[in-house]
Amino acid sequence: MVPRYTRPVMAAIWSPENRYRIWFEIEALACEAMAEYGTVPKEAAKVVREKGNAAMAAFCDADLARIDEIEAETRHDVIAFLTWLAEKVGPESRFVHLGMTSSDVLDTCLAVQLVQATDLLLKDLDETLAALKARAFEHKHTLTIGRSHGIHAEPTSFGLKIAGHYAEFARNRTRLETARAEIATCAISGAVGTYAHLDPRVEAYVAERLGLQAETVSTQVIPRDRHAAFFCALGVISSGIERLATEVRHLQRSEVREAEEFFHPGQKGSSAMPHKRNPVLTENLTGLARLVRAAVIPALEDVALWHERDISHSSVERNICPDATIGLDFALARLSGMISKLVVYPDRMAANIENLGGVVHSGEVLLALAKAGLSREDAYRIVQRNAMATWTRLGTPEGKTFRENLADDAEISGRIPADVLDAAMDSRQHLKALDFQFEKIFGETGPKQ
Repeated sequence: MVPRYTRPVMAAIWSPENRYRIWFEIEALACEAMAEYGTVPKEAAKVVREKGNAAMAAFCDADLARIDEIEAETRHDVIAFLTWLAEKVGPESRFVHLGMTSSDVLDTCLAVQLVQATDLLLKDLDETLAALKARAFEHKHTLTIGRSHGIHAEPTSFGLKIAGHYAEFARNRTRLETARAEIATCAISGAVGTYAHLDPRVEAYVAERLGLQAETVSTQVIPRDRHAAFFCALGVISSGIERLATEVRHLQRSEVREAEEFFHPGQKGSSAMPHKRNPVLTENLTGLARLVRAAVIPALEDVALWHERDISHSSVERNICPDATIGLDFALARLSGMISKLVVYPDRMAANIENLGGVVHSGEVLLALAKAGLSREDAYRIVQRNAMATWTRLGTPEGKTFRENLADDAEISGRIPADVLDAAMDSRQHLKALDFQFEKIFGETGPKQ
């Protein structure tokens, strides 16, 4: 991911320095486990740990360059690292990587990195959820127009709209926790996963100390269905980001103008048009969501490897693991900030509810006529006739409101009292289930209005 969309803490997880520290930890833990179970001299494991720790504490650009130099000759990254480590540790290095294969190190390291990345993403989701919850309760009783097919439908609560996104991100957090549990897997089983040269207890030892679970059956590599599920979870989260971003972008359109991104003092919207206030953050979020989802198909295609292993997945994961997690980390941070500062215009929302002459109350009028004794078919015909008369003459001298057209309709006159029609036009009736809905979503209703 380019630096523009990269936050330092997440980027550090995917740095060579962090990768090599994890590699050393895996090798040192395996060596210590072998010493405990009698395969390696305990003094040798102690030397590996002490000298290795010192080397990793002093790790610098010169060490990176040395590993790269060795890899340029060996064309093998793990061997290059082990050769560098041997230079630091000395003769006892012959007990490092004993009976292990490269995938034991690479796959277990990747699991650790993905767990580290996931823990950051979970914190990001918590911040997003907190921002959504605060704004949902703030605007619990703010009336706005609900839309279906992009067309005015019936009034709703702006807080309820936000609460719906909160519920989605709460589900996404659960998905990510599940993905974390599935990806937190260690494999120290040797060539083709048979433990022929390793005591299985070594794997259990390493897994426990790294906070991982031992892989059920490693075929020399950890099966990639785990990774596919992980990236699918990231993809679903990114879709939730785009859904919320798209909502804000629509609400910020000039002809809607019900909410907009915070416009900073000194911010410029256009090099040519000084009046512009563009939804640049949510447009950016839409693009980032596409990049995160772009990792899903390659991750799914990585599942089918040849026999016990190949490395067709390797080049894919070297790209998608850092890019998808870094991109999602940045997007979630941007999303929570955008929501916290979102500027909301309740007066504009109230005006938009009535800017079609009251036809958005047609459903309640339909119910009132049916309760008064008309068949649903007759009631629908009468209400639609008056709604269309309002709609088609909006803004013309002969135009009337929906309420006026209903009052003039002979089929309605005398059937429904005026106060019943007035009540049908009251947008606040659409808020009567709010406490129930908020209790269902948040487990609380918040302060009474």
